[in-house]
Amino acid sequence: MSHTAPGRVLVIAGSDSGGGAGIQADIKTITALGGYAATAITAVTVQNTLGVTGVHPIPLEVIAAQARAVLDDIGADAIKTGMLGDVGVVETVAAALDHAGAVPAVVDPVMIAKGGAPLLAEAAIAAVKTLMIPRAALLTPNAPEAAALTGLSVETLDDQRRAGEALLAMGARAVLMKGGHVAGERVVDLLMTPAGETTFEGERIDTRHTHGTGCTLASACAVGLAQGLSLEASVARAWNYVHEAMLRAPGLGAGHGPLDHGWTLRA
Repeated sequence: MSHTAPGRVLVIAGSDSGGGAGIQADIKTITALGGYAATAITAVTVQNTLGVTGVHPIPLEVIAAQARAVLDDIGADAIKTGMLGDVGVVETVAAALDHAGAVPAVVDPVMIAKGGAPLLAEAAIAAVKTLMIPRAALLTPNAPEAAALTGLSVETLDDQRRAGEALLAMGARAVLMKGGHVAGERVVDLLMTPAGETTFEGERIDTRHTHGTGCTLASACAVGLAQGLSLEASVARAWNYVHEAMLRAPGLGAGHGPLDHGWTLRA
């Protein structure tokens, strides 16, 4: 498939009423990069830039039915998973990935909202380890998520590398270890595969407008894969897209503000 093809991405994630993260960020990102987004919504959250004040799970059979409806008609060239919530959702989504066959999955192990609200039940972390990591063509954890999944401390670049190696050993085919939570003047993300690693590095952007960066990056990676780009090319384009979207953030809200997802339409 040439990268001029739209690239169909099924996103399985939660809704963010504030529009900065979750399904809303995913749809905007995939569209801005020329792909086609379809969705299976796992939860409706009540949130804005100040935080999450409510999480309302969607029934498991409805999550499964949404995914099946998309896969059996429109199809998908890549799948991106975000907020899963609890063990039942993780099991349901793992089954949906199996139903999709060889379609590559970008798994963003969403655990905590930018404002600190937990988005993944403690018991579900074990399910993510056993069911989601081995199904991930690309896993995109930040440092706290990688620490929770591996039990390792992730506070330095060497820690990122160690945790990435542990996640590869747990079955992920590739891991993008995000360095935004690791102290330092520069942010270093490591794309790790059994064949080696690629480093993405940039100046730390001093901004409060970081809401949805994780969702956005994972969806941008997924649409690249859906369009037939290589893993490295998909991540490189996604990294640049998110970086520019942060620089152009519209300044909305009083808390962790959203990015400018639509900058490619005006560039």
